[in-house]
Amino acid sequence: MTDHYDALETREPAKREAELFSRLPDILRKALAAPAYAGRLKGIHPAGVTSRAALAELPVLRKSELPALHKAAPPFGGFVAGPLGSFGRLFTSPGPIFEPEPVHADPWRGARALFAAGFRPGDVVLNTFSYHLTPGGFIFDASARALGCAVIPAGPGNTEQQFELIEAYRPVGYSGTPDFLKILLDAAASVGRDVSSIKRALVSGAAFPKSLQDEVKSRGIDAYQAFGTADLGLVAFETPAREGMIVNEDLIMEIVRPGTGDPVAPGDVGEIVVTSLDPQHPWIRLALGDLTAALPGASPCGRTNMRIKGWMGRADQTTKVKGMFVRPEQIAEIGKRHPELGRLRLVVTRSGESDLMTLKAETASPSEILHSELAASLRAVTKLGGNVELVGPGALPNDGKVIADKRT
Repeated sequence: MTDHYDALETREPAKREAELFSRLPDILRKALAAPAYAGRLKGIHPAGVTSRAALAELPVLRKSELPALHKAAPPFGGFVAGPLGSFGRLFTSPGPIFEPEPVHADPWRGARALFAAGFRPGDVVLNTFSYHLTPGGFIFDASARALGCAVIPAGPGNTEQQFELIEAYRPVGYSGTPDFLKILLDAAASVGRDVSSIKRALVSGAAFPKSLQDEVKSRGIDAYQAFGTADLGLVAFETPAREGMIVNEDLIMEIVRPGTGDPVAPGDVGEIVVTSLDPQHPWIRLALGDLTAALPGASPCGRTNMRIKGWMGRADQTTKVKGMFVRPEQIAEIGKRHPELGRLRLVVTRSGESDLMTLKAETASPSEILHSELAASLRAVTKLGGNVELVGPGALPNDGKVIADKRT
């Protein structure tokens, strides 16, 4: 058995980029068959969208918009062209957001994530993600079966019955949240049940801090993390290199400045935006609301796709100041008015019984004129007055945060 799922994972990066963008125009044509995309992408010529620069000119679709869009034009907001019966399963997630499952093999792209975590054809996998209405259980179920594994569709909860299944089927693999894995291990230890067959795990859906990683490893389980969504399936995953996460194949990931569709500089923290090349249900620049940063270079595991640091927080930092919403998009607009500036951060505090805004801006050339112009832009864009603080280049942390609410 090789160290990689297939040859796609070890392609030359330039070849991967060329192949992805050679496929993108046809995916865009298929997307335009859906009325919502036809409206949002009106005037776009798919044949011309063959580079990251061209893709960055298209509007982003924010995941936070989907509940309202789905409610206005049920069930999929007009973003799906095919009839409901052309899909395999139909799900819902909190929002509500409605998700269809394409009918082709491994529709959620998870088989290679399981492979990277050490799962192999013929393994028995205990899948504890929920199978009820939401796609989580089916994402990992379909992925494991595409890899050639047998799946125990356990779902979460009911540890006593889980123990019976584990002792009967002796699964070598676990998929589920890291929290429930710890619950299983603790409960088994307390009542003397044998769960020692589980040797590897792919976890997602919750934080997996180092303390819990170390505890799981001390119990003989090699656990890896995956980052996914109910819309896209598995987006990125850990490999034996343990250096960030590898972006999945057949996805184009961009990292943009929160509140915009503008790509950040290499290494900067920004919002994840994904374009999927699934002809049955494409996503065009879906902004997930999650922050990350790209890692430089190739992974020691031999996989050559883009690497990210993993989940680094939420991009939606909208807050209310003096009764008015202030959004990341507004801070981005101020940045566009003053392109000579570096990073910007709006810090919201309390002064006495009043809200106070301070816009911190990186600049190599501070001046009273710039200070006054920036204060004017802050008022014009947010409709609120605030202080301005000019700081040196690199003074603001590279964490993707553009609004910091420090009110207690």
